Amino acid sequence: MSDLTLTLIGGPTALIEIGGFRLLTDPTFDQPGEYDLPHVKLVKTAGPAVAPGQIGTVDAVLLSHDQHSDNLDNSGRVFLKSAERVLTTKAGASRLGGHAEGLEPWASASLTKPDGSQLAVTATPARHGPAGIEPLSGDVIGFVLEGMAKRAIYITGDTVWYDGVAEVARRFDVGLVMPFAGSAQTRGPFHLTMDVNDVIETAHAFPDALVVPLHYDGWQHFRQSGDDLRHSFATLGFGERLRLLAPGRPTGIVLD
Repeated sequence: MSDLTLTLIGGPTALIEIGGFRLLTDPTFDQPGEYDLPHVKLVKTAGPAVAPGQIGTVDAVLLSHDQHSDNLDNSGRVFLKSAERVLTTKAGASRLGGHAEGLEPWASASLTKPDGSQLAVTATPARHGPAGIEPLSGDVIGFVLEGMAKRAIYITGDTVWYDGVAEVARRFDVGLVMPFAGSAQTRGPFHLTMDVNDVIETAHAFPDALVVPLHYDGWQHFRQSGDDLRHSFATLGFGERLRLLAPGRPTGIVLD
């Protein structure tokens, strides 16, 4: 068992501290505003709970994808320059350049401390919407962290529930799942991130894992909230498995 602390910054951005390692998911630090993408306009409604200058040094940024502003905004791109490592998709690493490292699904990278402690980071498949969305959404990955706790941590990245997520459950003993939720809708009447049903399916696939969702507020294109998740989990009788983080407040988690 290793000490684990999670701090929600906002949207998909969270600081994960485990066994002396510090990792940041999809960095978004801009204040509210509008972002014009090739196919849609995104509107951010809430700023970060923690400013980038307050984060400190991180061992790696876990960037699920670089092509959407609600996962990597202008301030987030600046933050990448200060990270020891940036792990992302192959296509994203090519676009970002610098010290970004691209991973295909199921490929792994190792983070090592001077004392020899290691944290393995494995890229996992993700599908950012319904089947066939890939030419529009581009490549996305999630991440599994192993090595500093008895059980793994799974960060889904922007994905819906599909067999790629189920395959993660078949391959890894996961004690904590961090689904990107909110039922994002921008292009049509279909969701691009997990809706409540997808999160429930994910919870069943990892039957005794704690569920700590990210990326369900702070943007206009989210159609479901943390309250929707809380109510649904409680109604189905496993509300104790859901943990909603208070923005900006470090929260200790025990992984047995």
